[in-house]
Amino acid sequence: MFYFLLKMVHIIGAAVLLGTGAGIAFFMLVAHLRGDPREIAGVARTVVLADFLFTASAVVLQPITGTWLAWSSGYSLRDGWIAASIALYLVTGACWLPVVWMQMQMRDLAVGAVETNAKLPARYYRLFRWWLAFGFPAFAAVLVIFWLMIARPPIPYWDS
Repeated sequence: MFYFLLKMVHIIGAAVLLGTGAGIAFFMLVAHLRGDPREIAGVARTVVLADFLFTASAVVLQPITGTWLAWSSGYSLRDGWIAASIALYLVTGACWLPVVWMQMQMRDLAVGAVETNAKLPARYYRLFRWWLAFGFPAFAAVLVIFWLMIARPPIPYWDS
């Protein structure tokens, strides 16, 4: 019973990471394309909050539940598909941390533009381009992790 509860928490955490990442990306992109600093400020406030409430919680729980599940099932963290998942998880984290910082910066720049009734500064647009550049590999890595968890393929280099 404990194993299934742990597995459920792990799967929900993975869904939260994927869903929150997709939702945040969608809403930030739509707000950006509309170009209204007021809308961008509002969306960015919500996005930053969602990242701290949902994504950060899942980021902490995933390695705990994943490690426990692997050990409970008799897997080693060195098994190829698990080791590859861990490596991709670290890549995702290395991309996500700067993305959260960029979202906070973009939020603050949009709030500043609203308060001064100005256009978004050039720095906002630079940050947005970097935000996209970091977001794509992070999201792709999460998709590959999902595939690895489902398919559990043999990975010759690590499995040998």
